Amino acid sequence: MANVFGILTAIALALSAFVAYKNKAAYQTDLAETQTQKEVLAKSEVRLAKDEDILAALPPEIKGVEDESDSLTSQETDQKKANADLTTQIKTKSDQIASDKEKLDTIREKTNKVGNVGELAAKMRETNTAIMELTQSIADNEATLANLTAQSTSTQAQISTAKSKFEDFAASRSLPTLNTRIRSIYPSWGFVTLAGGNNVGVVAGSTLNVVRNDAVVAQLLVSGVEATTASASIVPDSIDDGATLMVGDRVVPGIKETKSAKK
Repeated sequence: MANVFGILTAIALALSAFVAYKNKAAYQTDLAETQTQKEVLAKSEVRLAKDEDILAALPPEIKGVEDESDSLTSQETDQKKANADLTTQIKTKSDQIASDKEKLDTIREKTNKVGNVGELAAKMRETNTAIMELTQSIADNEATLANLTAQSTSTQAQISTAKSKFEDFAASRSLPTLNTRIRSIYPSWGFVTLAGGNNVGVVAGSTLNVVRNDAVVAQLLVSGVEATTASASIVPDSIDDGATLMVGDRVVPGIKETKSAKK
């Protein structure tokens, strides 16, 4: 009987040890999973802070572009009005020249028939002087009109450029002329910094392509922009198999694109 009791006791102890081992393994697994979740949460909080900074900066930048566009539109309207006034003045002067020439032809016709030659000659000289003055005035007005037309063309170009920038900014698109490079890489946090910012046309919230040997090897999402630098998150699953981002990689405007879509 004592032997049976000893066997049962040994079995019970073995079962207790087995259950304790399983519980310890499960506890360690839960600890590892908790640590992983904490790291993911920390990264998410960093990205959330950057996104909040982007949202806070958008209204003032949009307001500045709108004000510039309104100013250029007002300048264009003023230039068009000035051009219209000059055109009217030129038409008036041209009509007067035609009238003076008609009078001169009439005087010449009368001179051929009858009249005081000396008096007619004086009137002709006065008429010729008036014609020369009007001709010079027309030339001056035409030069002024050409200058104003050039100014209007330049103003229109500025307006078009401002509207294009505003549209790109509103659509979170970096300027088509953007061409910069990766300045530094932070793989643990999943983001990089760029060697250019507002000065080269980087727009917050836009998607950029990392290009190497004329091939897109990864995509970035701009999270913050300053005057001469910018930060961008590495788009998950956008890096080509076997590729590693390097300092100096060329960065250009891109579109939102997944790895499966590129294949």
